[in-house]
Amino acid sequence: MARAALGWSVAELASRAGMPAESVEQLERGNDLNFSEIGELQLLLEAAGITLIDGNYSGAGGPGVRLTQPTNASIDVNVRQVVQYEEYLVNDAPPGAGG
Repeated sequence: MARAALGWSVAELASRAGMPAESVEQLERGNDLNFSEIGELQLLLEAAGITLIDGNYSGAGGPGVRLTQPTNASIDVNVRQVVQYEEYLVNDAPPGAGG
């Protein structure tokens, strides 16, 4: 699920992790990998913006993955690029109006 959320192929994930594609395929089939390979994949995926949710997660849905902000991404956002309705960027309320 994490690989798909990032839009990476098996070959791309394997290349980025420096391991054979067969190792990624084995993991995706539910087979065990050695501890160091799993750790490398986890660090790579988390750096790319994946949060791994274990079975002890208190929210709904149980274990899984969540796509979050990559750790190396800038938090600066140009608001005019993400706001759909530009009229909401202008404060046209009278002075003293709550809100």
